[in-house]
Amino acid sequence: MAAGTPALDRSRLLSFDLETTGPDPSTAHVVTSALMRITGTDVQEKTWLADPGVEIPPEAAAIHGISTEKARAEGRPHAEVVAETIDLIRQGWSEGYALVVFNAPFDLTILHRLDPSFEVAGPVLDPYVVDRAVDPYRKGKRTLTALSEHYGVRLDGAHDAASDALAAARLAWKLSGSPEIESAADWYELNALQARWHKERQESFREYLQRSGRPADDVNTAWPIGR
Repeated sequence: MAAGTPALDRSRLLSFDLETTGPDPSTAHVVTSALMRITGTDVQEKTWLADPGVEIPPEAAAIHGISTEKARAEGRPHAEVVAETIDLIRQGWSEGYALVVFNAPFDLTILHRLDPSFEVAGPVLDPYVVDRAVDPYRKGKRTLTALSEHYGVRLDGAHDAASDALAAARLAWKLSGSPEIESAADWYELNALQARWHKERQESFREYLQRSGRPADDVNTAWPIGR
């Protein structure tokens, strides 16, 4: 990276979101995948509906609206959706786009589990992690819906992968102008900064759980791909 070049280009964002069969990235399968390629004011959308090859639990279907029957009838093979998603993410990094992922250790851990060759090869911007770092004492929830309301970002339909990805991109654009992000010399430093923020916050949360006598072994401290 040339001297003076920012760690990420705010006008070139590739925002990514998955809707899945469940909340555990160690077992979840992909139901829908969305990539929003944003170049200046131009937005190109790519979405997939997958047949996850397993039953979609009713509680998951109630969130994203995709039933097992719909996924089986209309979805593409799970492995193809995962492979095409990863290919476009890699292409985006090769073309200088920053990957935006809200709560990256969920979505990127799933991709890495399903394809162990998937590794981070470019800038990642996680609005969830950045918000917790730059405004750590704000009370209230830190969900995508809550952050969208706080920052005045439009979210057209929560838990629709394309809508969530676009809202995450809008959050990323706002948060990427923070001094903490702008101070990163390159994308390696940008990613390392967020990894440190996430680890510190999660370690603090784990200590809180331990003091409360609650289970803490499952607290993930790794970012952007979880352990």
